[in-house]
Amino acid sequence: MGFLERIAAEVADEVSAKLGSRRSLISAVEGAEGVPVIAEIKWSSPSAGRIRDPSSPVEIGKAMVRGGAVGISVLAERRFFNGDPRAIAELRREVDVPILYKGFVVHPYQLFEAATLGSDAVLLIARLLGDRLRDFMRLAEDLGMESLVEVFSPEEVRQALNAGARLVGINNRDLETLEVDISRTERLAGLIPDEVTLVSESGISTVEDVRRVMAAGADAILVGTSIMRAANVEEKVRELVGALR
Repeated sequence: MGFLERIAAEVADEVSAKLGSRRSLISAVEGAEGVPVIAEIKWSSPSAGRIRDPSSPVEIGKAMVRGGAVGISVLAERRFFNGDPRAIAELRREVDVPILYKGFVVHPYQLFEAATLGSDAVLLIARLLGDRLRDFMRLAEDLGMESLVEVFSPEEVRQALNAGARLVGINNRDLETLEVDISRTERLAGLIPDEVTLVSESGISTVEDVRRVMAAGADAILVGTSIMRAANVEEKVRELVGALR
């Protein structure tokens, strides 16, 4: 083997090792004790304004994991959510749960960014990607990441399923009006096959909210604002995890 071939082989092995170290969000949900909570780190939002003064994402993430979160979602969008994708790399070194890159993905570059930072999964919004959804899902898979495909309507559910989504998130928030309606999970959950992992997103803050969406058929919940507003992040996550006990 020549020098160039040896270099190529070693680089290929290194890349394969990095991709192989990814953690599965689907498996984390399936293996959860209690309600599978994907806890989200976000400091502000267009609908809620400032949610929490920015501090160490690692310390917040560790508190979420101590509370029982099966995964951590990191809002990477800077302008409207005051996010910082670099937090993913910091968390990756310090916590042992899957990390979700949550942004408004419209360009393949963002998938490469997510993978480079160490994301285990990436949020893909069906409404934003349209006919490109399948290609973005395939690229994410090639980069070693799962895709959480976000839907808002029956048409988007069909779009996600036709693209082969195995992890689907129903967004209870209307991204046009920013209004929240938890009954959206109740209306759409029945359209999603049992073999697809279903996450209810947005507007979940109380034990009653958790029970409602889980009774509708959700397999997991993604919660940001109510956790980030809590005086004790760890205890708030623990409360949601234990909602069905």
